[in-house]
Amino acid sequence: MEKTDPAQLKPEEIMALEEKYLFPTYKRSELFCDRGSGVYVYDLSGKRYLDFLAGISVNSLGYNHPRLVRVLVEQGQRLIHSSNLFYNPFQGLLAKRLAESSGMSKVFFTNSGTEAVEAALKVARAYGHAQGGEKKSVILTLKNSFHGRTFGALSITTQEKYQAPFRPLVPDVEIVEDFTVSALAKAFSDRVCAFVIEPVQGEGGVVPLPAEFVRAGRELCDRYDALLVVDEIQCGLGRTGKFYAFEHFGLKPDVLTLAKSLAAGYPLGAMLGSARVAECLKPGDHGTTFGGGPLACRLALEVLDIIEQENLISRVSEMGNYLIQGLRKIASRHPMVGEIRGMGLMIGVEIGSAAKEVVNRLLAKGFITNAAHDTVLRLLPPFIISKNDIDEFLTALDEVLSEIARETK
Repeated sequence: MEKTDPAQLKPEEIMALEEKYLFPTYKRSELFCDRGSGVYVYDLSGKRYLDFLAGISVNSLGYNHPRLVRVLVEQGQRLIHSSNLFYNPFQGLLAKRLAESSGMSKVFFTNSGTEAVEAALKVARAYGHAQGGEKKSVILTLKNSFHGRTFGALSITTQEKYQAPFRPLVPDVEIVEDFTVSALAKAFSDRVCAFVIEPVQGEGGVVPLPAEFVRAGRELCDRYDALLVVDEIQCGLGRTGKFYAFEHFGLKPDVLTLAKSLAAGYPLGAMLGSARVAECLKPGDHGTTFGGGPLACRLALEVLDIIEQENLISRVSEMGNYLIQGLRKIASRHPMVGEIRGMGLMIGVEIGSAAKEVVNRLLAKGFITNAAHDTVLRLLPPFIISKNDIDEFLTALDEVLSEIARETK
């Protein structure tokens, strides 16, 4: 077999290889990522891109943070993987840290967010069966939710474009269409074992849930002996200006899912459960080969240390407020800009049908963003973003919106 030096591949060769050998599951933009540093990504030609997407809420500490690189090298030289048949020094330490910070009792580590959701769904069904038999199996989910692409997670991801090609999906899933207390109360019954929410719907267009709606969900779960499952895969771990997004609502979930930024770029997810569900999974009920490995867990511990020691949660709130203020000034000059919403450094800007065009033009100017729900400019910059970085982005966005407005007159 002919050997190829990846460092010598040209863009057209990279594209040709993917077209020939990969399932065509991604609509890629023509950015060929080569390296990263701080808040920047560099392509093969050395062009610099200011990243306002952070790997879709993954690279919360930016790229090549020196402390993470040090841990990566040190642990990589000691032990990358060990089977979950045995102990490693870091899994229990990380579980303790997450449990104590969240108010949860138990932790199960996964490789990804969708796997954390799958584990949560198994806990929900196990809890329901223990309380009311197999009839207590209904899982409530919300319109425009996104929880992952494996069959269980996909079954509660209520967006037609994701579900349609793969039906029939997992049964006993019901959708709450309206985010009102009355609609939610109507959906509950003794058959419900869990109510699953994202405090801020990410793929659904960066939509924070109404506080009274979430609090009603907590009360109804208690009334009907169901579990409140909070998916913070995208919005957790500081992204909204609090360490956990559920803190904005003054309540505690029964089950919590995390991933994305947990190890700041290295694959790691977690499903956390309260004391209420601590006995739902017993030996043999669930498992994973890679989840909670020594390298991933040591990196995550360092991520949590950095966030705390560098006071990044308050920085997220400060930079998020600054970004929203700048966006509102731009909106006052551009009629195509609609609602601006979000929490912390998780912000959505309603633009309508031009959203993808805005994303493409910003990329050409050296700024990485994303269109969520086809009509929303989604902004998820690293926690280390500065006011100067934000000003640079706002200037570029203003220019792009002006260009599109002139061309559509």
